[in-house]
Amino acid sequence: MPLKRNTLIFILALLIAAFACLSFFIAKHPILDFDIKTSLFIQQYHADWLDQLMLAISFFGELPYSLLSVVIVAIVFYQQQYKREGIFISTVLLSGLIILGIKNIINRPRPTAFYVRLVEVNRFQSYPSGHVLSYTLFFGFLIILMNTLNDVPKLTRNIVTYISAFLMIGIAPSRIYLGAHWLTDTVGGFLLGLICLFPLCYFYFKKG
Repeated sequence: MPLKRNTLIFILALLIAAFACLSFFIAKHPILDFDIKTSLFIQQYHADWLDQLMLAISFFGELPYSLLSVVIVAIVFYQQQYKREGIFISTVLLSGLIILGIKNIINRPRPTAFYVRLVEVNRFQSYPSGHVLSYTLFFGFLIILMNTLNDVPKLTRNIVTYISAFLMIGIAPSRIYLGAHWLTDTVGGFLLGLICLFPLCYFYFKKG
């Protein structure tokens, strides 16, 4: 067990270091040729139905729906006698304060029509992606719960796991496709989401 805990601490330290380095680099270099080329590559394949699909994938990260989604899921767990799980799910809302704080510190502008095709126009700064952070944290924790709560019906666990995994995998490409973020924004959001997931899981699995 000590070895496992030390390994997890080491992984967390690596994630924090990677996020810190990337954040510092982005603060100094807000516009990257690599980001532009990646966005143009992804956006070269576009159609109306694909626009709608990508918007649908991003739906649960839009205010106020992102807040409502977390609250509703937390209430469902709480009412189904999973009170502790419901409370932990509700703490995901705190990530909104974290993302706003870091966005203001880095202050990276959003992609503009000069560089990419804009399907969606957004407020706030670009780095890191709040959508990717919230999806990684929220849906990642749901996947962990579905693989922990064995008394939940298997069909329910499978459905929630597959949907959550699809949204986690699809959110980064959708944000780039929509012109809402650069690739490095999504990488930053993913790293920060994993960083936030660590303490959430630690306190959830910690024996009282």
